[in-house]
Amino acid sequence: MSPPDDAVPVRFEAMTESHLDAVTTVEQLAHPHPWQKRHFADCLASAYETQLLMAGDTLLGYFVAMKGVDEVHLLNLAVAPAHQRQGWARLMLDALALWSTGQGAQWLWLEARHSNTRAIHIYKAHGFRSVGLRRQYYPAASGSREDAVVMSLQLRAPHGQESAP
Repeated sequence: MSPPDDAVPVRFEAMTESHLDAVTTVEQLAHPHPWQKRHFADCLASAYETQLLMAGDTLLGYFVAMKGVDEVHLLNLAVAPAHQRQGWARLMLDALALWSTGQGAQWLWLEARHSNTRAIHIYKAHGFRSVGLRRQYYPAASGSREDAVVMSLQLRAPHGQESAP
């Protein structure tokens, strides 16, 4: 994986209110039913884990995650369309898994639109397993609803138990 310009290092940076316009722009381009700026602001106010993937001043992508007692729930992950299919989503998932493990989480959870086969493929390649379906979870075209695939990744086994294969 190389950044957009090989001379520009890629880094993670905490999302702040000053990033919300850029994040919302990427969100609008990357998702058919995007979050609004207020959703990201609410996540910042709730102290969720909000990380940007940057190359210089270029926003490559971001993720938003919520920590629970022994788990982390990935709420949103996006890669700017101009930078998709370059491995950035996998890099962000690696960073999220590392952060989650450091927080003591044993599991990482997410929902993906049933129609988002590309994302589901990326998650499965990263070790996530489909564990259920949430019926009519997401808004869809013309006021209809779309199912969500619930996925999980075991990060570490509970104390005294071995990991699942």
